[in-house]
Amino acid sequence: MRLRKIKRTQSKGWKVIRRCVIFFTAICLVPVFMVFMVATEHYVRPGGQRISFNMHKPYRAEDHLGSPRSHPNNASMVVKRLQQRRHHLNKACHTLGLDKAGNDTLHKPNPWEYLVDAKHHLVWCNVFKAASTSWMYNFNILAGYSPNFLRKSRTPPLHLARQKYGRPSLEALLKALEDNKVVSFLVVRHPLERLLSAYRDKIQNAVSGSHHFKLGKDIIRNYRKRGKTGPKHPTYPEFISWLVDSAKGGKALDMHWTPIVEFCTPCMFNIKIIAHTETLEEDQDYIIRTAGLHNVIKPQWQNAGKGSTSAHISSHYSQLTRSQILQLYHIFRFDFELFNYSLAGYLEVGQPDQDPSALLAAITMKDNKPNSVPHIY
Repeated sequence: MRLRKIKRTQSKGWKVIRRCVIFFTAICLVPVFMVFMVATEHYVRPGGQRISFNMHKPYRAEDHLGSPRSHPNNASMVVKRLQQRRHHLNKACHTLGLDKAGNDTLHKPNPWEYLVDAKHHLVWCNVFKAASTSWMYNFNILAGYSPNFLRKSRTPPLHLARQKYGRPSLEALLKALEDNKVVSFLVVRHPLERLLSAYRDKIQNAVSGSHHFKLGKDIIRNYRKRGKTGPKHPTYPEFISWLVDSAKGGKALDMHWTPIVEFCTPCMFNIKIIAHTETLEEDQDYIIRTAGLHNVIKPQWQNAGKGSTSAHISSHYSQLTRSQILQLYHIFRFDFELFNYSLAGYLEVGQPDQDPSALLAAITMKDNKPNSVPHIY
């Protein structure tokens, strides 16, 4: 009899312990799940926009039947879209306090990366990995270089352009932007698509002996586990781990993947046209025709890359955890906000974090100063 009572008591004790374990597990995991659901809704749907990963094919005149010059209705649609982007940029700049001058990299006007063509009334900020090769080519044509010379020249196109246009001073850039005849523009790209493109071009396919080749070797030495075999270049997870740590350490990022908000400081200048790579053909056609240069240069997209963009995104971002993807969001947060991009299609392919606390820490990241460079915990 006494033995039965002891067993009942032990059984009740284990039931209490199990209930406590279940209860505390629920307390720990449910908030993580709820925060993830709420945060994910924010990350993937800013302004209700959803982004497609389809790469627009390079421009060919015979294919450009839907251009603004062919269909007036389409032209008005392009104008409306560009007006909405400019309005969104101005509103986001003001909301985030990025339109106020200061001494940090976000608030100090940076004219260094702009090209000013006074003769043809064009002003462009050279955003690397966002149709930069194409527009550098067009600016060199406008500078007087012949297509044959540009094909044969071994001098980097950027160096050729700077020989003709130089680096504008802040005063010269502001004066050019005040001219009503000037067509000022920049081309933007989804931050994580641009980052992947930069990785594939500068890290994965780095020229032997170059700066990026040496950087790749350094990344492998510090971020590849001992005894682990791998390619001669850093894998995407290794590159991202290095990038996140660099951002945490406050190091300046490479110009090929640094955020546009710091590279061009668009909130500091009157940029009339925000072209997107997702609508590049129509946007370029509009820029060229507005500037009256349709008989001199043409829309194109050189070095558009090989293979499907969505396939590359899936294959590379599926190697990362969701917390890593969220950390990247915070590095490029202002670019996401200013140009109305989201994480749709990226978080979904990321690997679930084995440690829920890592995901929760990434989701609940807060900037110490709302108008400074995002801080990563």
